[in-house]
Amino acid sequence: MNFDLEQTIAILARSPDILRALVSDMSEEWTQKNYGANTWSAHEVLGHLIWGERTDWMPRLQQILAVGDAIPFEPFDRDGHTSLCEGSSTIEQLEIFANERSKNLEQLSDLSLSSNDLQKTGRHPALGVVTISELLAAWAVHDLNHVAQICKAMAYQFRETVGPWEAYLSILSPPNPR
Repeated sequence: MNFDLEQTIAILARSPDILRALVSDMSEEWTQKNYGANTWSAHEVLGHLIWGERTDWMPRLQQILAVGDAIPFEPFDRDGHTSLCEGSSTIEQLEIFANERSKNLEQLSDLSLSSNDLQKTGRHPALGVVTISELLAAWAVHDLNHVAQICKAMAYQFRETVGPWEAYLSILSPPNPR
């Protein structure tokens, strides 16, 4: 499948509503639970997504447009969201994420990227040379990955109550090391 900017933007635009539907009416106790050692709760995933909106996707896209692959991206701080999680409720994080995403999608739209722009390259500190289209595709897949992660954290809270059905519910398998 070829990269499709419109489809990518459609996924990115839906993420806040999907996340709101998943967790907005859930208690803080429920959204604070993870699914094992070194995993994140729904609350932490939202903090991570906010952090990414502020420090990852659009800043890297803007860097590619400004300097290409001459300067590597700043490494992403996977724990940068910690203070966001401590200082806000899940409901507040949903609103912050929706606002940050809206601003970023407006900025993305304002760029009016051409097919040539989508092939411009930047330099990831670990992955090497990447294109704008790869960056944007990764942004959308990153969202989908974290929607699945929130679903896993929520499903995991039922692991002791599903009885023998656990054998058929792959979402309850041990955490993936990635």
